Amino acid sequence: MSDMIRTTAEAHESTALPQARVVHADPDACSAEQKPLPDAMARKPVAEKSAAEWAYERLILYIQNFEEQLDSEHEIAMGFAGSDTGVMRIEGIGFFDPDIVTFYGTDAAGTKTQLIQHVSQLNVMLRALPKQIEDKAPARIGFRLVADLEHEQAAEQPDETANG
Repeated sequence: MSDMIRTTAEAHESTALPQARVVHADPDACSAEQKPLPDAMARKPVAEKSAAEWAYERLILYIQNFEEQLDSEHEIAMGFAGSDTGVMRIEGIGFFDPDIVTFYGTDAAGTKTQLIQHVSQLNVMLRALPKQIEDKAPARIGFRLVADLEHEQAAEQPDETANG
């Protein structure tokens, strides 16, 4: 039994925070589970998020972490778990409450591709593909996704200076 005493607010906050854990063979490996949630994700309690919204936000963390490990010659793509339909270069991701997550992109042949998936069947394998255009900087969607969440949160916050 712990001797730690917590306030009601601390106890309530700890139940609202998501739990994550990971162990790697490489002690220097860093993965999404080890990083703090961006402020834009932490503001709204998990209990108030739909399954789709919470899956979408965690996918953003995994995508951003994966991209941080890529060199400038590769971009992120995803393989389809449980099928032989190949890979899709990730160019967009979204969700539709309460339970749909959508991926937008192109396949290896450059064909426009979209995957619409129910969160109960969500399986994503992140892959690194060579960039399509040699001189162009690699596309990094994970960072754009986090920025979009932060922009959305800022738009939802009341402007305290306007009521001045």
